[in-house]
Amino acid sequence: MAKLSIKGLIESALSFGRTLDSDYPPLQQFFVVMEHCLKHGLKVRKSFLSYNKTIWGPLELVEKLYPEAEEIAASVRDLPGLKTPLGRARAWLRLALMQKKMADYLRCLIIQRDLLSEFYEYHALMMEEEGAVIVGLLVGLNVIDANLCVKGEDLDSQVGVIDFSMYLKSDEDLGGKERNVQIAAILDQKNYVEELNRQLNSTVSSLHARVDSLEKSNTKLIEELAIAKNNIIKLQEENHQLRSENTLILMKTQHHLEATKVDVEAELQTYKHSRQGLDEMYNEARRQLREESQLRQDMENELVVQVSMKHEIELAMKLLEKDIHEKQDTLIGLRQQLDEVKAINMEMYQKLQVSEDAMKEKNEIIGRLEDKTNQINATMKQLEQSDKDLLTQTRTIAMSFIKCASNEAQHQYKLVKDISF
Repeated sequence: MAKLSIKGLIESALSFGRTLDSDYPPLQQFFVVMEHCLKHGLKVRKSFLSYNKTIWGPLELVEKLYPEAEEIAASVRDLPGLKTPLGRARAWLRLALMQKKMADYLRCLIIQRDLLSEFYEYHALMMEEEGAVIVGLLVGLNVIDANLCVKGEDLDSQVGVIDFSMYLKSDEDLGGKERNVQIAAILDQKNYVEELNRQLNSTVSSLHARVDSLEKSNTKLIEELAIAKNNIIKLQEENHQLRSENTLILMKTQHHLEATKVDVEAELQTYKHSRQGLDEMYNEARRQLREESQLRQDMENELVVQVSMKHEIELAMKLLEKDIHEKQDTLIGLRQQLDEVKAINMEMYQKLQVSEDAMKEKNEIIGRLEDKTNQINATMKQLEQSDKDLLTQTRTIAMSFIKCASNEAQHQYKLVKDISF
């Protein structure tokens, strides 16, 4: 039938001599035949609600194998009014024919047998060599110019029935062999219709089983809904009871708050009266504290002055002690010089015993040295006496001053202690 349809379409189109439109009968029959060829051996695919058997799946696969087919697939998806996959497949075939690339698209499809096996049975027309023969015949359709209006046409609800009268000839031109071929084709068509009916019956039985399961699940849902309604009623009763208890608790709390408010107001009045007397006592105590703080500050200032004077006296004593130590060091040095002079005198005296001439000169030198020694001794005695007198006076002054400061500090401490008490 595919061969007859393609041959008849090419011959009629060449004799017609102009662009074909959607109403041209041989073109309509060609699309019906191509639809039956693509449906042959198609696997039944399960969907969510029913079993689905459509040719849109393999045709949609063409855009992944042939990049130029992406435009056709996008146009088909964007067409308004197409609700079923079969309608999209019919629109795809019409657009491919207008592009004169139907043979190229189907050739890419039949080459990928491993991908087609997901959609077709092993004995399907597209899986056998006859599919390649039909694709070769489709190349001849490139001589036909077609202008088809796909947008406004109802492709979802069309019934694909093959009109065999277009391919039958009169008895005069018909031979016995051709008659047998046509009868075989009719029988094949009858077998196809019976197979289609059997598949539809199996689909209906599966749908009935699914409806039964849905009815059972609906019954279970109704029972669960009744249980849920009972639970809601119980929860509403508990909610009403809790609301009443909440109202009672709220009333008790309000009474308790009113009684507490009266007590608080009475305590507030008592506090205000007692606070007035406390404020007066606080002001008086604050004034006395300010006076005592001022007096204590004055005493602390005087004590600081006395402490500073004491530090100055201690510093002066340290300076005097330092001076005394320096003078003692000087005396030690002078004593050492005196010892050296004595040693020299002894040495000179011994030399004078050896030489009489040198003795006279040495006697003179010794005399002068003795004079110097006497002067140094006198000076040392005077320095020692002056140091002793100065140290005695300093110690006396320091002791008297320390005693006076101690008495003054004791007096101030006693005065501060009396004030604090």
